[in-house]
Amino acid sequence: MKLLVTGGAGFIGSNFLKRQINANPVGAAQITVLDKLTYAGNLNNFTQSELNQLDFVQGDICDSTLVEKLIQNADIVVNFAAESHVDRSIAGASEFVTTNTLGTQVLLEKSLKFEIEKFVQISTDEVYGSIDEGSWDEECPLLSNSPYSASKAGADLLVRSYNRTFGLNTNITRCSNNYGPFQYPEKIIPLFVTNLLQNRDLPIYGTGLNVRDWLHVNDHCRGIEMVIKSGRAGEIYNIGGGEELTNLELSAKILSILGFDESKIKNVPDRLGHDTRYSVSIEKISNELGFLPETSFAVGLEETINFYKENRQWWMPLIR
Repeated sequence: MKLLVTGGAGFIGSNFLKRQINANPVGAAQITVLDKLTYAGNLNNFTQSELNQLDFVQGDICDSTLVEKLIQNADIVVNFAAESHVDRSIAGASEFVTTNTLGTQVLLEKSLKFEIEKFVQISTDEVYGSIDEGSWDEECPLLSNSPYSASKAGADLLVRSYNRTFGLNTNITRCSNNYGPFQYPEKIIPLFVTNLLQNRDLPIYGTGLNVRDWLHVNDHCRGIEMVIKSGRAGEIYNIGGGEELTNLELSAKILSILGFDESKIKNVPDRLGHDTRYSVSIEKISNELGFLPETSFAVGLEETINFYKENRQWWMPLIR
C-alpha cells in the first residue's frame, strides 16, 4: 500500500503516521508525506527513526505540479492538510479558503487523473454549526459559523461532488475536538496546560459554558484507519469521543490535576460567532465499522498533561 499523507507534520497527521510506522514492518507500507511546514507543522513531532521511514516532501497542496508528481505514485490519499484555528480565520480568512478549499480541489483533480484507489478527507464537526441538544448525524445540513469551518465545508462538498460526478472513491470523516500529545499550544487544552506550567492564567471566552465533545487523537486515528480499510465509497463518517464538557468544566479538571484553584481563570470577551455546542452521533461508524472510543477522558487528559510536563523542550520554542 502506497500512502500520500498531506499535512502529516501537524498534530493529528503526525499521530496518524506514528501509528502507521508502528503497525507496519519496515517496507510494508510506502508513505509519502507532503507538508508545507507552516507554524503548526513540526518535524520535531517525529523521532529521527520515524522520519527515516517516511518520504517527506515540504510543499503546498495548492502546488498542482508538485501534487501531480507525488500523487501518481500513491494508492491512497489522506488529506489532513488544513489551516484549523478559528481565531486565526476570524483575523484573516484568505489562507483558510486557499488551503482548505482550493488545495483540496487540487488534490481531488490529481487523484481523479491518476485513478487513485481512495481519497479520504479529514474534516471537522464544526461544519455542522452549533446544536443546542441532541447530536448531528451525517445527513445533517452544513451550517458553518466561522470562516474556518466554512472553508472545510466547502472542501467537503467538493469531495462529495468528485464521488457523485466522477465516481472517485472518497470518504469524509468529521471528528469532534481532538486532544493528545503534540498538539500546537494555541488550542485550548495545551494552551491551558502550558499556561499553568508557566504560572499564567487561563483565558476563558465569555461565560465558559460552550460545550465540546472530546476525542483522544489516538481514537480518532484508529477511526480513520477503519474508514481507509472498510469505509463505503462516497460515505461520510462522524468520529466522536462521547465526552462532552463545558469549557469551565474542562478548565476545572486541568486545574485540579496541576494543583491550581479557580483563581487562575480569567474571563475574556467572547469569540465572534462562538458556537454554543458541538455533538456528533457515531452510530454510523459504530454499526458499519465497529468503531468505539477506547480512551476515557480522565486517563487521556492526565496522559496529555504529562506529555506537556515532560516535553518542555518541544513546546517552549513554539510559544516564543
